[in-house]
Amino acid sequence: MAINFLKSLKSSPPAQPPASEQPEAQSGTSSPLRARVLDEFERAGSVWVWATDEQGRLLYLTEKASETLGAKPEALIGQPLESIFEADEANPTNGAGRSLRFQLKAHATIRDQIVRFTVGRPADDLRQTWWSLSGQPVRNEEGTFTGYRGSAKDVTADYERQIADSRLAEFDSLTGLANRHSINRHLDGCVNAYGSAPRPCTLMMLDLDKFKYVNDTLGHQAGDELLVQVAERLTSMVGSRGKVARLGGDEYQVVLPGEDDRGKLGELADKIIQILTQPYPLEDGKRAVIGASVGIAVFPFDGDDREKLTRSADLALYAAKNGGRGQFRFYSSDLKDEEEVRQQLLDELREALSAGQLSMHYQPVVSVETGAVVCLEALMRWEHPERGMISPGAFIPVAEESDLINPLGEWALRQACEAAMRWPETVKVAVNVSANQFVNAGFPDVVANALASTGLAPDRLELELTESVFVGDSEATEKTFAVLKGLGVRLALDDFGTGYSSLSYLRSAPFDKIKVDRSFVDSCTQKDRNSAKIIAAIVGLANALGMETTVEGVEAFDQLEVVRNKGAKLIQGYLFARPMPESEILAAFERGEYRIEPKGPEKFRPDRRSVYRRIGAIHEDYYYNLVMRDLSRTGAGLEGIVGVPVGTALVLDLGEGQLAVCQVVHAHGDEIGVEFETPLVSDGAGGLCTRHRVSPYMISAAGLPKKPGTAGPDEGRRSESKPQFLEVAPGSAVSAA
Repeated sequence: MAINFLKSLKSSPPAQPPASEQPEAQSGTSSPLRARVLDEFERAGSVWVWATDEQGRLLYLTEKASETLGAKPEALIGQPLESIFEADEANPTNGAGRSLRFQLKAHATIRDQIVRFTVGRPADDLRQTWWSLSGQPVRNEEGTFTGYRGSAKDVTADYERQIADSRLAEFDSLTGLANRHSINRHLDGCVNAYGSAPRPCTLMMLDLDKFKYVNDTLGHQAGDELLVQVAERLTSMVGSRGKVARLGGDEYQVVLPGEDDRGKLGELADKIIQILTQPYPLEDGKRAVIGASVGIAVFPFDGDDREKLTRSADLALYAAKNGGRGQFRFYSSDLKDEEEVRQQLLDELREALSAGQLSMHYQPVVSVETGAVVCLEALMRWEHPERGMISPGAFIPVAEESDLINPLGEWALRQACEAAMRWPETVKVAVNVSANQFVNAGFPDVVANALASTGLAPDRLELELTESVFVGDSEATEKTFAVLKGLGVRLALDDFGTGYSSLSYLRSAPFDKIKVDRSFVDSCTQKDRNSAKIIAAIVGLANALGMETTVEGVEAFDQLEVVRNKGAKLIQGYLFARPMPESEILAAFERGEYRIEPKGPEKFRPDRRSVYRRIGAIHEDYYYNLVMRDLSRTGAGLEGIVGVPVGTALVLDLGEGQLAVCQVVHAHGDEIGVEFETPLVSDGAGGLCTRHRVSPYMISAAGLPKKPGTAGPDEGRRSESKPQFLEVAPGSAVSAA
């Protein structure tokens, strides 16, 4: 083959050095010697030779190279070189950074181009072969391009080692996801591309709740197995929309280029939380249940570089965790350093417990048929001397992350038992028990001491537990259940049906009651949902197992009718009573009022909420200051301008670039009701927000007036015309007349 190759070179012989510079040993015998040297060189196998014609078709390839590739020479000769080999464009040091096709078409010199063999390989041979390809373009005496002459060598072992090293540097070794370094480069790319192709980019920060508990109780191997499953679920949900990374521990990131629709982002975050909180099957028949919290920040609104955007997403994540976990939050400018806030909250909670700032409120559970109070659920309240009432959803998770949950839970249990001793003997008391309390080896003793010190009959105490008590040592869990039942207390499974629960819990644990989660009640009147059927199924299941059922969250008569028709016997919700201090409970009992008549709205409106929020309204070229009194996804009630006709189009400035186009649907004095052109979406914190935001520069470019006193690129657009409506103080007696 070498002789044939040498013959092919006669048409375009390489330039010869002057005769004076040619070695004497080659004189007259250069062609046979060259052929022999080439044959020996090729047989050594360290470097191979190749050549193409002017069309880029392979003319010659060292025979041993064909054998290494597992292809017959005749199958390769005559094929375009670019169809035989494929360049690895992902290698940043590959050749001149140009594709092999480009270099061949440009007749450029090829230097150390890493290529992969792509044809002629047996179907069952999955191992890739990598070559380092070099070549020089050859021209005849007239300067016409006649093809390439080059060399190649097998670099498979070295290159695969390089790929492996690169993967270690770019990917998480446990889950296979991108690591911190890789995702940072990806995010930098999205941010840097904004100048030439302006488009947003969303960063989601995820943190797993209760993962440390899984690690501590089931071991690190189980924890690693769970992290791998989390990665698989995240990758499946995000798909091609973005990139998922694991930063380390139980922290993950999701980057979504080109996305700023907070409706879609909220839906994805909510779906991520729901999917990640489904049970995880582990080895040896074990299972784990964790939670997830998500913080969301959008470039360029929440940060104009990677560091600022990451900081914003971090703050949103801490806000989600601080808000009760299992939630998502969008970043807003009023978020503070939640790490410091949580530590401060924990310190102040310790002080509040010792200083007597905590109290217990009680919400009645009533018989749906008689309205009689059969039980009161004890709910902890904290009135801060400076900040007022602090939600349990804010301080209970903080206590659960520390050892404070045990003394806090013991105090609540004792307070509830003492209070129940002042109630009629027919009324029970229900106390929520944290999973962290339940796994404490001394918890049964805490319950026994509370009963003994207060004298409360054990069957009047209900301990409300969630499915998270089943994570961990199943033998220890069963032992605790047995001890508690031996004391004679009642056990209730809370939040049943939310996706965490398993029928195996009901089989293995001696529950006396199931509590149907309020999420089903919220949507039970909607015909396109199956909530009412699920409520009926849970009630039927409980009846079959000889258990009671309490339906939580009933707030309107239409909901009451549905749950009553589905067989519910016990009801808890605002339609009957809100949580109240014990003094009000005692006063009612002293008056002999053991029954509660339902009072409330006929129909439940899940998205209508009362607010007091100062906003702006833009009409033509004027900016009016208003107060928002109520808000829903589709509209709002406003105060502050008079003389606005029905049908008037307004643009509401809800702050932070949130502009909502709306139309006035009713007006009375300085009160108007508006309907949004595009419905608002959940902000993850119980509020609502616009899907998209607009930067101050875009507002100025559109010629919209800005809030008085707000600086901008052009200081806003001014008008010489008079405002069409009269701006008044909210609640003013001024009328349209």
